[in-house]
Parts: sequence; C-alpha cells; structure tokens
Amino acid sequence: MKQLIVGLLTIGAMAGQAHAQSEVFLCVDDFGKKEYKNTGTTKGCKKIDLPGITMIPAPASVRKPVVQTAAAKPANSPSDFPKVDGDTQKTRDNDRRQILVDEMKSEEQKLANLKKEFNNGEPERRGDERNYAKYQERVSVMKDDIGRTEKNIDALKREIGNLK
Repeated sequence: MKQLIVGLLTIGAMAGQAHAQSEVFLCVDDFGKKEYKNTGTTKGCKKIDLPGITMIPAPASVRKPVVQTAAAKPANSPSDFPKVDGDTQKTRDNDRRQILVDEMKSEEQKLANLKKEFNNGEPERRGDERNYAKYQERVSVMKDDIGRTEKNIDALKREIGNLK
C-alpha cells in the first residue's frame, strides 16, 4: 500500500513538472516591454513552445586518498631539461633584484609627485575646471592613482622580500 501511494505521488509530481514546463507565455505590454509568464490571461500574451529540460546527472567522482610522506622527494627533471650553472643563476637573480629595486624607486618617486600635486586632498584648480564637478572628478582620479601606486609599491616590496 505504501509503495502504491509513493508511486502515485511520484507520478503526480512528474506530471505537474511537465505541465509547468510546457506552458510559457510571452507577454508584450503597450510600451513594448516583454515578460515571460506562466499564464496568458492578460492582453498581448501568446504561448511559446520551449524545448523540454533534460537533466543529466554528473558522473560520480572517485577520490583517491592523498598519502603524505615524511621525506618527500623533489621531482626529478627530465634528462634533456636545460640546466643552468650556479653563477649564471646568481647573475640572473641579481639582475631581477636590481630591476625590481629600480621599479620600486620609480614608483616611490611617482607617489611623491602624486602626493605633492594632491596637496592633502585640495589640489589647485586648473583653468579648465570652472565646473566644480570636473575638479572633484580630477581629485577622485588622483586619489585612485595614489592608492594604486601604493599597492604597486607594496607588491614590489613583497616580491623583493621573496627573493633568495
């Protein structure tokens, strides 16, 4: 008896879903605004046919357990992988460090110039800024530039700190 009731409820639910999915109306009002509805009782509605919805279950994923070893070996490079001797690598690392330091100095100089021009939030007005909104827009752009430059400096400091 229980199985019969469960079966009937399941069939009824599926029939209700099929009915709800099959009736969709496109309604256009006097202003040309389109709306999709499940009833077509208002003026300007017409029934549209939509393809049925197909539900495909996702494949079951198989998870492999991760085994942690106490002494993990570093991955070996392929035999034809190019090797760099220690002196060449040190030269490259020093060049990289110098490039980052030079870039940081440049960003710090840029920040100093931006802050000087910003004048603690009250930069001098230019002749083309008769409208106060233009002035406020320029101040906002300057504030964004200062924030971006500060973030660049922080990122460069982190990058330099990560070098060996």
